[in-house]
Amino acid sequence: MPKMKTNRGAAKRFKRTGTGKLKRYHAYKTHILTKMSPKRKRQLRKSTLVSEADEKRLNKLLPY
Repeated sequence: MPKMKTNRGAAKRFKRTGTGKLKRYHAYKTHILTKMSPKRKRQLRKSTLVSEADEKRLNKLLPY
């Protein structure tokens, strides 16, 4: 059986943590930021974990 291919788009957006969970960055941080409060922009800088429901789907895209 051939090797499974990693989805390259997903590989650029998600990283695995040491325990095997998936880390992601927040959306809404690219443009039209003038109307957003500084507090909101600061909070969007931080990364967060992918939800369990989405993690099952992403494990198929990121087999390695």
